[in-house]
Amino acid sequence: MALLEIQDLHAGYGRAEVLTGLNLRLDAGQVVTVIGPNGAGKSTTLNAIMGVLPCKGTVRFDGRDLAELSLEERVMAGLALVPERRELFGTMTVEDNLLLGGWRASKLRLEGREGELERVYGLFPRLKERRAQLAGTLSGGERQMLAVGRALMARPRLIMLDEPSLGLAPLVVREIFRIIETLREAGASILLVEQNARAALEVADHAYVLETGAIRLEGPASELAHDPRVVETYLGAARKPQGG
Repeated sequence: MALLEIQDLHAGYGRAEVLTGLNLRLDAGQVVTVIGPNGAGKSTTLNAIMGVLPCKGTVRFDGRDLAELSLEERVMAGLALVPERRELFGTMTVEDNLLLGGWRASKLRLEGREGELERVYGLFPRLKERRAQLAGTLSGGERQMLAVGRALMARPRLIMLDEPSLGLAPLVVREIFRIIETLREAGASILLVEQNARAALEVADHAYVLETGAIRLEGPASELAHDPRVVETYLGAARKPQGG
């Protein structure tokens, strides 16, 4: 059984339909990426799954239809979304932001939750160094690390990442994807929405190409990375010499 299964998903903003019948599947322990251009509907997909946007179609999580579940109920079921804007509490410390993220694990009294903070600090040593610093004073890369760390504190069954590399320097991007690879090796289930197609395809097991609200291509990430259509549209520019 799929951990996440989406069938004929339609969603949008007001009368503007962005998703026009999207189908997607993610099995437990997989990293699945959705790549595509701006405006294709990548963030809309995550917001519809999370219940932030109304939608039509079927979204099942571990076999359970999410249609009647509120945002909070979806979080309690094990969904976690790291939004593109990160949405941290800037006037609170790094550690307080992380502790707030652990409310699901605490409420469910999950075994081992007491060690979750140190596990996050192990993944992100820089956060431990800045544990007493206000979140609003962090760099862009540190804010992204904190947003991911806060989501992990909830002990989610599926973590959804919305453009984690957006606006970050190349060295920081490599660090973020190193963390995603580490989580993958630990058996985490991740749905990754990303414009950096090359990095996303390198870290994912399966990939979908989303264009104008519908899936145009899908398959093992390693195969799509060599598909001529993907190379030409999404990877070609990265192969050109700098300044060319």
